[in-house]
Amino acid sequence: MAGFQLYRLLSFILYVYRFILIARAVVSWLPVDPRHPAVLFLHRVTEPLLAPIRRIIPPLGMIDISIIVLFILLHVAERVLFNILVTPVM
Repeated sequence: MAGFQLYRLLSFILYVYRFILIARAVVSWLPVDPRHPAVLFLHRVTEPLLAPIRRIIPPLGMIDISIIVLFILLHVAERVLFNILVTPVM
């Protein structure tokens, strides 16, 4: 039971982080002030995970797919957490 509660908490954190990633992607398409506090927050929260991905997978022309790769990695991490914390061991 404790494993399920921990999984729910971690899953919620990943859910919120995905919305932050979506906000970062949307902001990158809009003409906004890069010094705006909300934009700075989005960059500060997402860049530590996006920068290593960009070092491995550089942008494809004008398209940066690091956010897509991070979405996939977060999904995989959530599934692994589920299997570790919730799935009973037989």
